[in-house]
Amino acid sequence: MSALLVVAGEASGDRAAAAVVGRLSGVSAFGLGGPALAGRGVELVGDLRAFTALGVGEVGARARAVLRSWRDVLGAVRRRRPRAALLTNYTEYNSRLASRLHSAGVRVLWYGAPQIWAWRASRATSLRRRVDRMVVMLPFEEALWRAVGVDAHYVGHPALETPTLDREAARQALGMTPYCAAVAILPGSRPHEVRRLLDPMLAAYERVRSDRASVDARVLVASSLDDPTRRWMRARCAEHHVESFDVDPQVGALGVLRAFDATLCASGTASLEAALGRAVPVVAYRVGLTSELAARLLLRTAHVALPNVLLGRRAFPELLQREARASRIADALADVLDRRPALLLECDQVEAALGGARAPSAAIARMLAPWLGDGVRVI
Repeated sequence: MSALLVVAGEASGDRAAAAVVGRLSGVSAFGLGGPALAGRGVELVGDLRAFTALGVGEVGARARAVLRSWRDVLGAVRRRRPRAALLTNYTEYNSRLASRLHSAGVRVLWYGAPQIWAWRASRATSLRRRVDRMVVMLPFEEALWRAVGVDAHYVGHPALETPTLDREAARQALGMTPYCAAVAILPGSRPHEVRRLLDPMLAAYERVRSDRASVDARVLVASSLDDPTRRWMRARCAEHHVESFDVDPQVGALGVLRAFDATLCASGTASLEAALGRAVPVVAYRVGLTSELAARLLLRTAHVALPNVLLGRRAFPELLQREARASRIADALADVLDRRPALLLECDQVEAALGGARAPSAAIARMLAPWLGDGVRVI
């Protein structure tokens, strides 16, 4: 049976890669990932939760965990001799791994391009020599990568094929009343994000709840979070009298987002999923001082939230760094709830910008199958 290496170091990449693996029959897949890939039968030689559990302040421990996963993955590659590799997001790790794999004759498909439109465009040149094919997640990225000689393809964003519950079914699954306004709180998929953002988001929701007759909320807990972070989140939710909900690792938060009118979320994939789920996003994000200074020097984009990047304008609120405090988040949330009908038109524009309903996992599986040899088929 042909062997496929799969590497995903983040929750969104874990789900995207798992959808591709689920389309392939006759393949023995192994690598680095999380619960979504494990649920598809991938043999994990490294679990992404081992290093996402460590905060930015635990630099030494985090470095050791990443190094251990690197050694385990390379050891598995030597033993299993995969014919192809599916590398998803996780740029710094995968760019080094792609070089090793390419030198060893392993065909490399990279799913989820580094955001060269936002910062460090020079990365494109080095990756051109390491990647056989690049599948991008945003439509405008295809031309950027092709311009530097990369075989790049846009086949749709993975969120476009995520199965979702309708509003009534999602509210039933969450134990919510069918009538009141509702707010989803998604503070991130990494522990350090959650610990920076959950408290101001809960406080902002409390302010809005105190001013309105009826508004409900749920904190959606990412499957990539470690157990200590989950326990901390539940304790904070209990103090604020807000219920939490563990999302399905295969579909993420988008599966239930149609239950909500608005979303308080970290930047990244969650903001795009909120727009696609018609739970209007209010994006908040905080990083440490060193990361902030680096971002000021390197960022080349006017917007951080992916829906705003796609639309090329500030359609949805972005509250970054010192602006990501309870009072500002509460004001933005109240405004979004009041203007939701108009903002739903912006959500429609986001979906249109992504090209409508597609099945990227099937397209990528069809790209991989010829590299994996006879006996492999796409299902």
